[in-house]
Amino acid sequence: QVRLVESGGVSVPAGGSLSLSCGVSGYNCMVWFRLGQALEKEREAVSLINDDGSTTYIDSVKGRFTISVDNAKNSLYLQMNSLKPEDTAMYYCAAFALLSTCRTLRGGSRAPPSGGLWGQGTQVTVSS
Repeated sequence: QVRLVESGGVSVPAGGSLSLSCGVSGYNCMVWFRLGQALEKEREAVSLINDDGSTTYIDSVKGRFTISVDNAKNSLYLQMNSLKPEDTAMYYCAAFALLSTCRTLRGGSRAPPSGGLWGQGTQVTVSS
């Protein structure tokens, strides 16, 4: 089973910045999900980028996080600024080839029950 590989997760103080990366590009949509303690084992979409470059974000990160993709480097990124303790979570990248799946996903969506390529996750901890 092919798995994506994320990197960049560390522990940072509140107000700090962090950039996550994931080795993927070229899918109909690519998504950063996160699983925090409050989410009761359900991953929520933090940000999504479509193949046309359009993006969506969950309200709580708008203006602070930026998703981008570099096709030449086969990399998906999530730049996280002004980090807050409530951003503490395991962050996962995922890529979906089915347009039908991509059309159901946006910032705040729960992860689909199946499908897509997923990474193993990288832990981000923000201390107050």
